[in-house]
Amino acid sequence: MTQAQTSPAAAGTASAQVINLADASTDPLLQLVLQQLDDDQAQEVVTIDLEGKSSIADHMVIASGRSTRQVAAMAQKLAEKIKQAGFGPVKLEGLPTADWVLLDAGDVVVHLFRPEVRSFYNLERMWAFGDAPPVAGRA
Repeated sequence: MTQAQTSPAAAGTASAQVINLADASTDPLLQLVLQQLDDDQAQEVVTIDLEGKSSIADHMVIASGRSTRQVAAMAQKLAEKIKQAGFGPVKLEGLPTADWVLLDAGDVVVHLFRPEVRSFYNLERMWAFGDAPPVAGRA
């Protein structure tokens, strides 16, 4: 697979979008994150460009795993890959329960969710300031 996955509802918005792995090559950290999530079979991967909009990061990546076990495994593996690639240590939050794990890698912030938790918090819509539709197939 050569492209991050997202739901059709989120793909059409200006703030929440699919970024092709080839297009992410300008930011090596973002490219590493998207490639690793693709390798780990993350679902509904959405990248939100925060550059110039927020000082917390340049990109926010939101993805789902099928279970708490998959979310925890993806988070741990991604943190290790980022560290091995020389981007420094990653701050992890939420790993014990793995319903929602936050990885802060500096310029890229990654949110990994179980699907039910993701639809409840609906970060895509929050960061699109209410313009983005909810995640497809969820209330």
